[in-house]
Amino acid sequence: MRFSYAEAMCDPSYYIPLAREIESAGYDAFVVPDNVGFPKNPSAKYPYTPDGDPSFLDGKPFIEPFCLIPAMGAVTSRLRFHTFVLKLPIRLPYLVAKQVTSTAVLTNNRLGLGVGLSPWPEDFQACGQQWNTRGKRMDEMIEIIRGYSSGEFFEYHGEHYDIGPMKMRPVPSAPVPILIGGHSEPALRRAARLGDGWMHAGGDPAELARMIERIRALRVEYGRETSPIGYGRQTSSIEYGREASPFEIHVISMDAFDVDGLERLADMGVTDVIVGFSNPYTSQLDTAPLREKVDAMRRYAETTMAAYRERRGS
Repeated sequence: MRFSYAEAMCDPSYYIPLAREIESAGYDAFVVPDNVGFPKNPSAKYPYTPDGDPSFLDGKPFIEPFCLIPAMGAVTSRLRFHTFVLKLPIRLPYLVAKQVTSTAVLTNNRLGLGVGLSPWPEDFQACGQQWNTRGKRMDEMIEIIRGYSSGEFFEYHGEHYDIGPMKMRPVPSAPVPILIGGHSEPALRRAARLGDGWMHAGGDPAELARMIERIRALRVEYGRETSPIGYGRQTSSIEYGREASPFEIHVISMDAFDVDGLERLADMGVTDVIVGFSNPYTSQLDTAPLREKVDAMRRYAETTMAAYRERRGS
């Protein structure tokens, strides 16, 4: 089990010192949210609050992930960074491929690309992208990002994108894992069919178990899992001549806050737990001082995380 720290919507000046502290405390990764802007009159519900109310986001500070991650990467040497999640289909795939490869190079292969769909039609309109084709375009974008990450000439001719032979350099020396976010059936299918992993956004524990079992069954259906039990070696669309990594499952769960709960998650197939120590869903600005955040993060590392690793002998 690996441990990721979640921090969002805090004072932007905290990120650099937090990255140093998180690495020092023994965490494996820092998850970085993506939010380009907040519409004045949202036309859609937010999918991860019980009532669908998105107003907690209004006025909250977000730093663009491909700006923030290289900055944190420059002051760390081991810590990984996962976008959680990048609103992929509001963007242009050719430019995202350049951002991904550049960020992976600058962090020495420490990037995990979590991707998903924006809930706001307004995001798509502002970026000049179609709302009603978002799912199909996202599938094509994943292939395009992987293709240009090879460092060789690549071209793509799909239903929504038609790009002639182009080459990007530099590219990372290892594949960037593409982790699919979302709880819907199309998202689970996309994760099973195209993803190097899946990112869960919290909710009912019983639903988490169901979704993991559904992904497992779908991976068997798509021929990406040789057995319905356990997570074996996968086959990505591009592997740079190396063996692909095991399928990753990144989870937000209250079970992550005690050792027995972590054992339950591991038995379910979870590879990465995401923990945070502030409530992002409040409408109030996060005014907690940096020292308070560091102390909370270190308490968890020195108690629950350390006890689990000792029990597992890791």
